Amino acid sequence: MHGRPRKAPKPEDAAALSAKAEKLRSLQSQFLANHHYRIYTKEALEISAKLLEINPESYTAWNYRKLAVEHFLSQSHSDLDSVKSIFDEELKVVENALRQNFKSYGAWHHRKWVLSKEYSSIDKELRLLERFQKADPRNFHAWNYRRFVAELLKRSDEDELKYTEDVIGANFSNYSAWHNRSILLSKLLRERREGYCPKEKALSEEYEHVHNALFTDPDDQSGWFYHLWLLDQTTKTDAPVLVSSWPPCGSNITLQGNKCLHGCGISLLSSELSDTRTLPIILYFNQAVEGISSSTVVVESELSITGDFVWKPLSTNNSKTAQCWVTYLNLRNMELHPLKTYPVEISLGHSQGIVSSSGCHYGHPSKIAFKLCVQTAYTEPAEGQAAKRTFWRDENFQKFEHCQESDSNLSVDELITENDLTPTTSNWCAEIIANEITVFRELLSLTDCKIGKLTLARLLTADDLISFPRAKSMVHAEEVLELYTDLVKLDPTHSIYYKDERSLTLLRQITSTRTSLVTYCRNFRDATESVAGYICLRLQNLSLSRMGSIENLLWVQMLDLSHNELRSIEGLEAMQLLSCLNLSQNKFGSFTALAPLRLIKSLKVLNISYNEIGSHSIDTRRYLCASPLCHAEEFPWDRFKILTGSVNVTDFWEAFLVFESLNLTQLDITGNTIADESFRSFLVKALPALKWLDGEELP
Repeated sequence: MHGRPRKAPKPEDAAALSAKAEKLRSLQSQFLANHHYRIYTKEALEISAKLLEINPESYTAWNYRKLAVEHFLSQSHSDLDSVKSIFDEELKVVENALRQNFKSYGAWHHRKWVLSKEYSSIDKELRLLERFQKADPRNFHAWNYRRFVAELLKRSDEDELKYTEDVIGANFSNYSAWHNRSILLSKLLRERREGYCPKEKALSEEYEHVHNALFTDPDDQSGWFYHLWLLDQTTKTDAPVLVSSWPPCGSNITLQGNKCLHGCGISLLSSELSDTRTLPIILYFNQAVEGISSSTVVVESELSITGDFVWKPLSTNNSKTAQCWVTYLNLRNMELHPLKTYPVEISLGHSQGIVSSSGCHYGHPSKIAFKLCVQTAYTEPAEGQAAKRTFWRDENFQKFEHCQESDSNLSVDELITENDLTPTTSNWCAEIIANEITVFRELLSLTDCKIGKLTLARLLTADDLISFPRAKSMVHAEEVLELYTDLVKLDPTHSIYYKDERSLTLLRQITSTRTSLVTYCRNFRDATESVAGYICLRLQNLSLSRMGSIENLLWVQMLDLSHNELRSIEGLEAMQLLSCLNLSQNKFGSFTALAPLRLIKSLKVLNISYNEIGSHSIDTRRYLCASPLCHAEEFPWDRFKILTGSVNVTDFWEAFLVFESLNLTQLDITGNTIADESFRSFLVKALPALKWLDGEELP
């Protein structure tokens, strides 16, 4: 196993294996006949016992014995002693099977089933476990069974915690013992037991405990994983928190014809509103929540709003739980008076109902207030008006500079707003993180340990997130980026993970302050216009492999992510204002990776040229059709058949599911394996609003 070459068996060993296989086939045949005809005689049970002793993984044999026990229990003449004798025999069969393979799922499950019937003594179970745990201290089956037995014996969690401490003291490398310790401690902290609330003292002692293991053997991973769990317990907030919104609190939204301008007298955003003339309202939480509705989120305004707001989770897996939620303010049927300001106030957290996936309630009452005013009356877009082509050339982007209010240029002074909703972290948490940073700097000075570098990067990131409201910048970002760059070289096997973490760090650094964000902002100027249009956020050539910090990018309408290493755009669905997106020169292997685009209804311009779409085959044996996307919802076969006719286009299903809900006017797909003439013809049919395809204007 694990890459070791197999040795040819000796003749005597081959003969023994052949005899064992023949015996197993014979027992299997007899057992299946007994099972089929529901024969539960003493001889039939002995056959199943012999079969399980040779092959403890025979689930059917374990189920057969359950049926046999239920059969005997149904006999009215069975007295208590007979019943106990039946269950004791089952325990013996399990014990014999475990001697052959003490990691048998079926055997341990059957033993749990027997004890759950409450006819057998459980006094000797811990002694049996100790024998198995001495044979293999890291046997997670035995540890899982121990938790089951401890609950039956009503052993205190404190006693079990002491037991894990003894086991770890004997061997720091016992990962299963560390894991069991985290389960027990989580329960004690959650239930706020005496001595474990507040959690500061308990966690501080755990840090000291794990330091002994890490400094004794820095190359063993068991303690490192436990340290990661401790770090999560130290920094996480149980209750969900609202971290961002659009429109941001205190902003002004100006409607000018069919354009939406965001700012205080200065145009921060300028774009065509969608055909339905809707304005998205976005709530972004630090974790996935459910229960966002008109009863838990109240919208108050002087606008003539009819009916309740319908809040939708922005989730690509059709879940009712999501980190980002959106509703739409329909302005088409409203009589908005020019030069009048309409205050809008959104309140949440004033009633129960918003709950995280872990069961914690949103309990931080908060309000988001912004103003909506009309500068020019809305006019319908001219019918048949030709769409302009958007170019992504460098000459179409001008370096952004701050401007005075009298200038016609754009400003990003209010794109990043301070969020006073995020709860402040305790001084204890900051002190613990600072101390851990000192400890691991000392450890790395003694040994060049890659998992030590990874832990230091995580600690520095946690310290930045804790101190960010005071420091106003990511102080350790450059060091963290350097650590992940080193890890990619030191540990190429896990390079994708390190690159993803580096990308998240870089995006946090870019979006953390106005100054850093402005560096990547450009004024977009159309070739036919003399005045710059709206702002484009250009994040190209940064080696990004994963998107993050989306909560700081809800305002973005034009985004350039070209020349990176992206394989997924998960999270991008929260950017409901996005109208122009450049994903060219990345590593997208299929249209499944572009699934978040389905939720961005404002998207008009998309460039996915020079990726790897069509280069990687999909294992169609796993699906009824060629795309896993098809299993997310009912597939619209009728519309698909109308578009494709009788042509065999199984490779087009993914593209159809991504594009059929979009209203794209410009699409670039050249440079992908799939981009042949038949696929282009399909796109023209699937996207009726499309005016430009691969740089060519459509008739």
